[in-house]
Amino acid sequence: QVQLVESGGGLVQLGGSLRLSCAASGSLIFSMYVMGWYRQAPGKQRELVASIYVPAATKYADSVKGRFTISRDNVKNTAYLQMNNLKPEDTAVYYCSAKFRGNDEVSYWGQGTQVTVSS
Repeated sequence: QVQLVESGGGLVQLGGSLRLSCAASGSLIFSMYVMGWYRQAPGKQRELVASIYVPAATKYADSVKGRFTISRDNVKNTAYLQMNNLKPEDTAVYYCSAKFRGNDEVSYWGQGTQVTVSS
C-alpha cells in the first residue's frame, strides 16, 4: 500500500514563505514517478501547480512561476514545494500526487494540507 503524506502547510502573511513536504511510503519505486503538487481553492477546480520527474524536467503553472520551486529527494522518497512571496490567491488545500512515468492519470494522492495567506 502506498501512502503520500503532506506536511508544512499553515497560515502565513502576504509575502511570506512556506515549504511543503510530501513523504512517500509503501511499495513504489519513487524515482519512477512524476511527483506533483495540486491545489484546490473553495469553489474552484483542482489545478496543477508544479510537477517534477528529474530536476531538468519541471513544470509550473504560470501563476506561480518565479515564486514556487519544486524539488525531490529520491533517497528520502520525498518531494518538496518551496513557496515564496505568497499571495492571498495562493490560499488553497495543496495535494501531493504521484504519477507513474508515461501514465496519463495520477496513481496516488495525498490527503492535502491547508495553506492560508492573509493580507
